[in-house]
Amino acid sequence: MKPPRWRRWAIEALIFIVLFAAFQAWQTRNAPRGPAPNFAGQLVDGTTFNLATWRQQHPDKAGLIYFWAEWCGICRTTSGTVSNLAEDWPVITVAIQSGPTAKVAETMRQREYTWPTLADSESQAFQQYGSRVVPTFVIVDPAGNIRAVSVGYTSEIGLRLRLWWASHIST
Repeated sequence: MKPPRWRRWAIEALIFIVLFAAFQAWQTRNAPRGPAPNFAGQLVDGTTFNLATWRQQHPDKAGLIYFWAEWCGICRTTSGTVSNLAEDWPVITVAIQSGPTAKVAETMRQREYTWPTLADSESQAFQQYGSRVVPTFVIVDPAGNIRAVSVGYTSEIGLRLRLWWASHIST
């Protein structure tokens, strides 16, 4: 007698979830834990940026560091999510290997991205976070500790829940 169809689907879904979680864990294996590495530079709008100062400007709120690239197709699909999150949460984005500041600013203007962005043409900030894949999303809690790292496509609701959680956990 064959097992019910729903049981087979449940087992297949569970296998998929376990494989997906294992793949995410493998891709983020080099991500730092604990305090978020500080980085600084000039944003594409000309203002100076420092992660520690940025965190101080948003007390009691978790923030999102979003690493992306001009040439990344998945980054284009997640841009709407980042725009939506930036309306409610502190967001800083880092454009890696996308050219000098002027080129990144032009890309942002063409694509109508309005987030604060640091051009990281040599991927120095990106390397501090141990990732090798874009897009990379890093959730930093109000105390400045990394609470979650994910790579590739990530849902808006998933990021919102992680930001909320990071804002409400005790440090």
